[in-house]
Amino acid sequence: MQLPTPIHRGTLIKRYKRFLADVTLDCGETVTASCPNTGSMMGLVEPGTTVWLSESDNPKRKYKHTWELLELDTHGCKATVGINTGHPNKIVAEAIESGAIPELSGYETLRKEVKYGKSSRIDILLEDGAKPPCYVEVKNVHLLRQAGLAEFPDSVTSRGAKHLEELSDMVREGARAVMFYLIQRDDADRLAFAGDIDPVYAETLKKARNAGVEVLAYACALSPQAILLEKPVPIELD
Repeated sequence: MQLPTPIHRGTLIKRYKRFLADVTLDCGETVTASCPNTGSMMGLVEPGTTVWLSESDNPKRKYKHTWELLELDTHGCKATVGINTGHPNKIVAEAIESGAIPELSGYETLRKEVKYGKSSRIDILLEDGAKPPCYVEVKNVHLLRQAGLAEFPDSVTSRGAKHLEELSDMVREGARAVMFYLIQRDDADRLAFAGDIDPVYAETLKKARNAGVEVLAYACALSPQAILLEKPVPIELD
């Protein structure tokens, strides 16, 4: 997925009210940018962090800049991290359509944001007349507390647990269901689940897997120009 242009490098002053961040651009201008991320962003919001902001020319927007990426030097290596949680669905959909995810290939159609379950919308619905539909829920991952180990979630997510339960319902109805974890950072080589942060989610995930929900995790290659699905990574499960 190509990132919006133009894109500007800057230094984070602070993130606040969850959805806002003050940034000093390299040109010297200080701007307030929208922060499209509802999570805690644990370990990612230290003042002085290098960030990348896209800029919109939409005159109706209150804040024309959007926080897209940040750069870290952690656990002895440099990392680029994508923080925009509006991108993962598009990244995964593009990868499916290009055949980059073998586990999700072979379907005739791909639809997004389709109503299902208890007043929910599935991120991606894959359909083919020759086999059951495949419901794909996409989660963004950018927490990393140990070298190489990405974790989900970074805060309590009752909504995430609900999605697991609804995917389990789809399996019981005869469909295929996949929970897809997209790791938006380039220093992770495996995924685990943060039961210390949200034990309910971790337990619900176990139940969902026992019900037949499949779990996939892929890492990304990131740059100020694009975020692309790169490779599958192993998942550490209890």
